[in-house]
Amino acid sequence: MVLVAFCIDFVAVGFFFYSYGVFFKAIAADFGGSRLGVAIGLTITSTVGAIVAPYVGRALDKFPLRNVMGVGALFMAVGFLGLSFVQNELQFYLVLGLFIGFGASSMGNLATSKLVANWFDRRRGTALGIAAAGVSLSGVVMPYISAELIENFGWRQGFLAYSAFTFFVVVPLIFRLVISRPEDVGMRPDGAIVSAKTTDAGETVQAPVAKPRMLELFKDHNFRMIVLTFSLVFCCMSATLTHMIPRLTDFGYTLVEASLVMSMCAGFGVVGKLSFGWLSDRFSVRKVMAVVITAQFSGQFLMYESLDYFTFAIGACLFGYGVGGVVPMHGAVVGKTFGRDRFGAVLGLMRPAMFPIQILGVPFAGWIFDVTGSYDMAFQVFLGLYLFAALAIAFYRQPAKIVT
Repeated sequence: MVLVAFCIDFVAVGFFFYSYGVFFKAIAADFGGSRLGVAIGLTITSTVGAIVAPYVGRALDKFPLRNVMGVGALFMAVGFLGLSFVQNELQFYLVLGLFIGFGASSMGNLATSKLVANWFDRRRGTALGIAAAGVSLSGVVMPYISAELIENFGWRQGFLAYSAFTFFVVVPLIFRLVISRPEDVGMRPDGAIVSAKTTDAGETVQAPVAKPRMLELFKDHNFRMIVLTFSLVFCCMSATLTHMIPRLTDFGYTLVEASLVMSMCAGFGVVGKLSFGWLSDRFSVRKVMAVVITAQFSGQFLMYESLDYFTFAIGACLFGYGVGGVVPMHGAVVGKTFGRDRFGAVLGLMRPAMFPIQILGVPFAGWIFDVTGSYDMAFQVFLGLYLFAALAIAFYRQPAKIVT
């Protein structure tokens, strides 16, 4: 299941979010040149994802994962197809909101994290790290492929190719290989102790689990600290990844040269996902998240300070290493804090809770550029936000062992 989740994450997150910065200036040129306008597209996608996440989370806990993820993959395929035909910003926003936003939420990290969390307990962090490496591997490959597609065929044909791959490869993969829980095939989670009771007939059934509610979760101190920490990190991280390639091309580098920096960033993200997943199984999440935030802050600082290609690339690699830790750590800390049976619902409810802060980074950076002609002020703000994220995770309280 880890390999299946790896492949799904490669498409669900990598195809769109890692490639969006490559498509950014080409789309802006077609729709009037405003970077804020194109940045709003990503904001709409994230907004829809946050709105539907609680419902997707409950569906993941209630229905077979292959059905929920399969529907999401179909929406993604149709969305990529629609993007290749849009003629104005309104159509662009509608396709992103109706198809990409819902599809990415239904088949992306929320779903794959739930899948992996169902299959692993003791080595959950390591497994989540390996699965999430699919995102970063896509980030290694797709920026360069996207740049070549755009320069040789145009951005619309690039999205058309993504649609075909999603429909003919990813959809069959999900419906054929995804298995929701190890118990469905007579197996048990890796080291998990299943909370269960035995019936008079001697059959074992799982005890019912109370469904969490948003207001109840907000009373939980750790829930609030997790939401604040990761919303700040995602805010800075998504904006940096989205505007990294436009920023480099503004310095005079070619689109292919800029895409190579993004690929290096994503390559170190693979290392980050594997190492931070392993570390989360052995050390407290506060310590590991401190390293994640430090790596992102340091990389961000180098990219802000230097226009030199080599120094910027070093900063991007360091930043990418920190980026690699976010997804596995998010899944690991939710699993350690709330357990496997409530994993999907809690993770789903976190999306709208994180949304007000998380959503601001990408359009804020686009607006700053439109107003000032530079990203400098935006990146100064992001450096400050990383300090607040470090402070928030310092207040997280390590919970007692969760039995699932």
